[in-house]
Amino acid sequence: MTDSTAAPTERSGPPAWTPPEGVSERRAWAALAVVLIGAFMALLDTTIVNVALPTIRDSIDADEATLAWIVSGYALAYGLLLIPAGRIGDRFGHKWVFVVGLAVFTLASLAAGLATDPAQLIVARVVQGLGGGIFFPAVTAFIQLLFPPQKRGAAFAIMGAVIGISSALGPIVGGLLIQALGDETGWRWIFAVNIPIGVIGVVAAIIVIPAVTAGRKTAADVVGLVLLAAGITALLVPLIQGQDEGWPLWTFLSFGAGVVLLVVFWFWEVRLAKRGVSPLVPPHLFSHPSFTGGTLLAMIYFAAFTSIFFVIALLWQAGLGHSALETGLVTIPFALANIIGAAQSDRIAQRFGRGVLQLGTALVAIGLAAIWVILFAVPAADLNAWLFVAPLAVAGLGNGFFIAPNARFIVATVDRAEAGAASGVIGTVQRIGSAIGIAVVSSVLFAVADLDGIGADIRSAVASGQSPDAASTAVLADHFVPAATTALGLSVAFAVVAFALVFALPKRASLH
Repeated sequence: MTDSTAAPTERSGPPAWTPPEGVSERRAWAALAVVLIGAFMALLDTTIVNVALPTIRDSIDADEATLAWIVSGYALAYGLLLIPAGRIGDRFGHKWVFVVGLAVFTLASLAAGLATDPAQLIVARVVQGLGGGIFFPAVTAFIQLLFPPQKRGAAFAIMGAVIGISSALGPIVGGLLIQALGDETGWRWIFAVNIPIGVIGVVAAIIVIPAVTAGRKTAADVVGLVLLAAGITALLVPLIQGQDEGWPLWTFLSFGAGVVLLVVFWFWEVRLAKRGVSPLVPPHLFSHPSFTGGTLLAMIYFAAFTSIFFVIALLWQAGLGHSALETGLVTIPFALANIIGAAQSDRIAQRFGRGVLQLGTALVAIGLAAIWVILFAVPAADLNAWLFVAPLAVAGLGNGFFIAPNARFIVATVDRAEAGAASGVIGTVQRIGSAIGIAVVSSVLFAVADLDGIGADIRSAVASGQSPDAASTAVLADHFVPAATTALGLSVAFAVVAFALVFALPKRASLH
């Protein structure tokens, strides 16, 4: 069904698209605008916190594991609820699932802004991620439900632009807030800024979004949800916590338990499907090669994509001594190029099919590799933002080409009645990829940087006759630049693997 070589057994695939009763094209676009408000907030908060990490560390006395939890804990919680939220939306309608999730996200943003210690901030970020996981599946589900096939490409392109722009603008917005409001107040406002936007989004959703459903009534797969949540958590917690604790035995036991739980989860889902009971993740979704390949590709790609902002933020501030605003401004070339790439992605996809994904991942890999070469070859004292303009622009253009077409290739393979489940799977693997990428890269970054040795090195440099300021600047750069170089090498590796995985997708994905 996804290409001209599809097997005859797929003739009974998704039915032809029919417009929802009483929903005009104008209202469909208005509904998309509203749900993209939520998508923008959720993905902005994936990266906006990066530039505030050094400030948060000093403000509430956070250690390295806490910093990783603030970023990866959000992504982990986000991913855990995407699939069940998509299934609930399929059953009861995505409108009220979206409203509830956005309300939870907004209230958790308030709690994060008021946090006074690391534990409170981590809990607020986890709840914030849960809220995002509840409402995000509605975005791709509404595109599938409200738009005819010939319009979905444009809708997915807009969604891709929002994903890329929000992720890239996060550091800029965070830097501006901290610069304008000061360290202590500024980092709190990077969360509190969501409150007025969230309130407007909830009200607009109630008024504008139509109450359409996919027409499929499914029973709740509670056992599947528990197994999936436990398995993903068991895999990611040691990735986040292991480096800070020196990789004790429990981290390896947790890895093993996570693998076992996910295997049990899969057999449970297969068993439910054979009994005619709707599982949390319908196994037959993965009978489509493009769906399986696309979800794996999305996970690996997001591991590369989101981790670079974490590394650059810590390098630029903690390692090179720049302000939060200067750190945010470094990402502007990525954001601008992403807009251009996203705007052109649908046209290129229609003409070249899978080629747009090959071009996108190739450009991201080339851009990240160029950044790695710069960090490896240029002395720390000579590093400046201008050196990164071209590589980040290349990577941003590639990201714009990739995001929307990849989602379209995946979602186009499934029945409209399972749009929520499919979008939940897509979003989950993206968030898992983000969490894995940040967890792995942060572990490598902090391990190579050897933060425990910084103080002793600074004291030694001062004893040798350097001024305290000069000693601090030189020592921090000596610790952070090699660490960032190694960490970004992993991001490059993720991007190269993502490029290779594109070839597993069909050359074209037909619309239905």
